[in-house]
Amino acid sequence: MAASSSSSSVRQRQPTAASTAAQQPQLLLQEEQEQQEPPPPPPPPQRSALSRALTSTANLANLLPTGTLLAFNLLAPTFTNHGACDATTALLTRGLLAVLALSCALASFTDSLRGPDGRVYYGVATLRGLWLVDYPPGAPPPGDTARYRLALVDFLHAALSVAVFGVVAARDKNVVRCFYPAPPRETEEVLDILPLGVGVLCSLLFVAFPTRRHGIGYPVTSGN
Repeated sequence: MAASSSSSSVRQRQPTAASTAAQQPQLLLQEEQEQQEPPPPPPPPQRSALSRALTSTANLANLLPTGTLLAFNLLAPTFTNHGACDATTALLTRGLLAVLALSCALASFTDSLRGPDGRVYYGVATLRGLWLVDYPPGAPPPGDTARYRLALVDFLHAALSVAVFGVVAARDKNVVRCFYPAPPRETEEVLDILPLGVGVLCSLLFVAFPTRRHGIGYPVTSGN
């Protein structure tokens, strides 16, 4: 009886040792996989209120095309004869302001993208996408141009750009002297208060509805 019981206990230990030996490679494989798996990425840092404020302030740089503003600063003194306008120079000044205001509106519908060769190409936003103006014909497609299609916010930006340009023109002393050489007191108060109010309102709307376009006359970022 003792011999039979000892033999049965030996038979019971043998499968247990075999199963343990079979599990050891699996455990080693799991440990190797855990060691090879990269650690989970850290959560993205939360942006501070100052960072959000600086980003919103930086968006104001796109409120008025830099090329249009530069052209106005260069041409306004000459067209207005440094504020001493006659009938001809007043007409030319009105035409200049109309052309530059139209330029601000049209520039809001332009955008740019970086092609496969690394160069930046400009185009006009349409309902179907971005129509590239200076892209070489026959070249491979630059990418997904459909994501640059027109949106309602583009028309808002165009109106804001024209309004801000009107504020800049109304604050220019040569333009004011050309159209209002001797304004009454009420007109002077309107010319002092209204442009500031319009500028602040347009800035707030532009911060609330920022643009992602970098078209003609706007600064181009490296992400385009």
